[in-house]
Amino acid sequence: MEDELTAGTPAPDLLALHESIADLFATQGDWRRAYHHLRSALDIARAGSLRDPLTSSYNRRYLDQRLLGLPLSGGLAVALVDLDRFKSVNDTYGHLLGDRVLCRVADLLQEGLPPEAFCARYGGEEFALVLPGVEQPRALRIAEAARARIARHSWSELQPGLQVTISVGLAHGTGSGPRQLHRADDLLYAAKHAGRNKVAYRDRESAQVITHSE
Repeated sequence: MEDELTAGTPAPDLLALHESIADLFATQGDWRRAYHHLRSALDIARAGSLRDPLTSSYNRRYLDQRLLGLPLSGGLAVALVDLDRFKSVNDTYGHLLGDRVLCRVADLLQEGLPPEAFCARYGGEEFALVLPGVEQPRALRIAEAARARIARHSWSELQPGLQVTISVGLAHGTGSGPRQLHRADDLLYAAKHAGRNKVAYRDRESAQVITHSE
C-alpha cells in the first residue's frame, strides 16, 4: 500500500484518461485491456482518497486507518503539530496565503522523516507525525528539528513580515496508536500553555511534562 501512495496526489486527468481508455477497449470488446485500465483508475482514485487535497500529505482517514493497524510492540511516537496563531495569518493576509503556508509547513514537516514514518493532516492547521519503532530520544530530535526548521524558514519570501511557528505535543510508548494520539493532544496543550513554539513531551523518569525549544 505504501508504494502506491508515496508519489503524492494523482492528477485528475490521469484518472479520466484511464477511464476513457477503458471505455474504448470495452466498446471494442477487449475486456482484458478494459479491466486493466479500470483497475488503474481504481488505484488512482483510492490513492487520492487517502491524501489531503490541499497539502498532498496523508489525510485524517489514512491516519486513523494506520494508527489502528500499527503493532503495539516496539514503541510508537506520535507528534501532534499545530500552527501557532494561524487564525491571525488568515485574518491578516487572507486565506489564499494561509493555504500556501499550510502547504509549505506540510513540506517542511516531511523533511528528514525516517522511511517508516509519515505525516498526515489531522484537520485545519494541525498535522500528525507518526514514527513507528522510533525511540523517544530520536523522536524528540525529529520533532525539535521540525519545529526549528519551520521557525527558521524564510517566510518573508511568501509575504513580507510573515513569521510562522509551530507547537508540538510528542507522545511515546507502547500503547495503541489512537491512545498515543490522545496523549499527544494533551501534550500539545502543554506546549501552547508554555508559550508556543515549543515541543512538549513527558519525561519517563520524572513523569513530568517538559517543554523544549532553543
